[in-house]
Amino acid sequence: MAAPGNLKAIGFALMSMGVFATHDVIIKLLGAYYPSLQVLFFSSLLSFPLVSLILLQEKMPGTLRPHRPGWVALRSFCAMMAGVGGFYAFSVLPLAQVYAILFSAPLLITLLSIPILGERVGIHRWLAVTLGLCGVLIVLRPGAGQALSLGHLAALMGAFCSATAAVITRKIGGTERPLVLLMWPMLGNLVLTGTSLGFDYVPMQLPHLAMAGMIAVLGLTGGFLSILAYRIGEAAIVAPMQYSQIIWATIYGWFIFGEALDLRTMIGAGVIIVSGIYIVWRERTRGSDSTRPVIASRLRTETVTAPRSSLLQRILSPRGNSHY
Repeated sequence: MAAPGNLKAIGFALMSMGVFATHDVIIKLLGAYYPSLQVLFFSSLLSFPLVSLILLQEKMPGTLRPHRPGWVALRSFCAMMAGVGGFYAFSVLPLAQVYAILFSAPLLITLLSIPILGERVGIHRWLAVTLGLCGVLIVLRPGAGQALSLGHLAALMGAFCSATAAVITRKIGGTERPLVLLMWPMLGNLVLTGTSLGFDYVPMQLPHLAMAGMIAVLGLTGGFLSILAYRIGEAAIVAPMQYSQIIWATIYGWFIFGEALDLRTMIGAGVIIVSGIYIVWRERTRGSDSTRPVIASRLRTETVTAPRSSLLQRILSPRGNSHY
């Protein structure tokens, strides 16, 4: 029987994923009217006042100068590209299909932990990764009458870049201030997306601008609920709750966007979810926290408007040094 703390943690995690799913629905709604980079720009811009309030809690002395600039630059680029890919994919693809592809991120974290963290992956996890990647192929269905679109490639880029950012965070998180890891992607994102406005800009109506602000609010709210879940529950119990987003995607997709249930997507998502949960279970049984990159990386796909909850937790922690 699950401990009371784990039951509460599951509740917070499920609420967090529901909030994040609503965050993604608004992205899709705005993507029908505006370029995805424009939506990302205004969502990021409007998140700054909220993020600034959080950063006021940062107690660690220092500047924005990173200790390991190369890794910070790579992580910042990957976080930016994860946001770009995710926003575009949500704008043009069915919700459930995007989530199914993004769910491959934990599999990619396992693979990337080998060269970046020096992690050793056993035969069981290799089989799980292989099975999960087969699930991705089921979702993408190459050669089954549906050509790969730019949206599919954007979702794959989002998953890969989010996984890379997560593993790098794990590698350098003990030496870099959370302020550095949080702010550099946001600043880079504003430069990138702001530049794009000169090429493709559509004037935004006030209600739509307010919706862009809601993306920022929901991203941070989901992060805080995730923090609560990880503080009171076991990471191995909380992490698989991210897969509940497929339920929200089905509900939202059906009632708001008229998206019919896609059997191949559901089968592929099921395969990916099973393999992801198995990897988390295998890592839980290994014991040492230093060799559990998937559990430690907080599995929600990171975007600039929904920063990694572990960074927020470090800032808000009384000692500013909570573990990943």
